[in-house]
Amino acid sequence: MKWNKITIETTTQAVDHISGLLAELEIEGIEIEDNVPLSEEDRQRMFIDILPELPEDDGTARVSCYLELDRSLEDTAARIGAGLEELRQYVDVGSGRITLGQTEDKDWINNWKEFFKPFRVDDTIVIKPTWETVSDAGEGDLVVEIDPGTAFGTGAHETTRLCIGNLKKYLRRGDVMLDVGCGSGILSIIGAKLGASCVVGTDIDGNAVETAKENLSINGINVHASAADGVIDRAEGTAELVCGNVISSDEFRRTLGCFCYHIVVANILADVIIPLSGVAAELMAPGAFFISSGIIDTKAEEVQEALNANGFEIVERTVMKDWVSFVAKRREKSPENR
Repeated sequence: MKWNKITIETTTQAVDHISGLLAELEIEGIEIEDNVPLSEEDRQRMFIDILPELPEDDGTARVSCYLELDRSLEDTAARIGAGLEELRQYVDVGSGRITLGQTEDKDWINNWKEFFKPFRVDDTIVIKPTWETVSDAGEGDLVVEIDPGTAFGTGAHETTRLCIGNLKKYLRRGDVMLDVGCGSGILSIIGAKLGASCVVGTDIDGNAVETAKENLSINGINVHASAADGVIDRAEGTAELVCGNVISSDEFRRTLGCFCYHIVVANILADVIIPLSGVAAELMAPGAFFISSGIIDTKAEEVQEALNANGFEIVERTVMKDWVSFVAKRREKSPENR
C-alpha cells in the first residue's frame, strides 16, 4: 500500500508545537528525526548500554506524517504551511520547508527474515529458522528451531553464544533451570535439549512469553500450562513460561520457588543483571550456578562488583568481541554466619 508523505524541516524546540498542529488537522501518526542525545533517564528506562552515535545536535529536526492517497496532499500541505506561519509568532520553526512525496508500505516486522539463515553455534549445535531447512546437520547435532517474532534471541548474537557455551559446560542432566528474560525462548530450548529436567522461563514482556511457548512446542518440549493459582510446579520433563518481574516482585519470586534452581541464566543487560544479582540467590539451590550475559565490556567491572557484593563467587569470565559473560556460584556462608 502506498502513502502520501509530508516532511517538515524545523527545529527541535518546535517539534511539540508542530505535533499539536498535525493533531488538530486529524493527522495521528508522525515520525520525528533529530540528533538530540538520549538523557541518562532515558538510557536507564530503556536499558541501553551503548548509546547510538549521532551527529552533533544542531537544533534541527524533521517531522514527517503519512496520509492515505484519497486525502488531498496539496490541501493538507497548504493547511500545515498556514499553521507554521502562525507558530512563527511565538516559536522558532526554522526553515519550515515542506516536502511532498510518496512511500510504500513494507512489512518491516518480517523483512529481516530473509537475512536469518541456519547457522552452527559450535560443533554440535545448529540453529535454524522455522521457515528454513538444514542440509548439513549430523546425526549427533542438536538442532534448534526458532522463530523469534518480535522477541530477542536468534542465537546469532555474541551474548547468546556466550550463554550457550556456558550452559553446555555447567548444566548437568536433571538440573532445574530458570531462564530470566527468556525472550524468544532459545536458551530455555537449549537447556531442555541439554538435559534439564525442567525449565522455567520468565519475561516482563507478555508477547515474548507467548513467542517462547510457541518455540518450545515447535522443538518438541512439553510446555506445562500455568496453574490457576500461579504457582510453578516444575514438573519433570516440562517447561513453563510465565510473565513477571523477578527483580521487583517478591511475590513473583515466591511463585517461582525458593532455593530450587540448579542453573539460573540471564542474557539481558548489565543494568538489569546488577539488581538481579541481589535477588537471584533466593532462587538458587546450594551449589547452583548463575550464568549472566548481555554485558558490554565497559560495564563488566560493575557487574563483577555486584556479584561479589551479593554473595557470589566468580567461577569463570568469558569474552566474545565486546561482550562478557560471568558464571558465578552462590557462595556458601561460613559456619559462624549461619
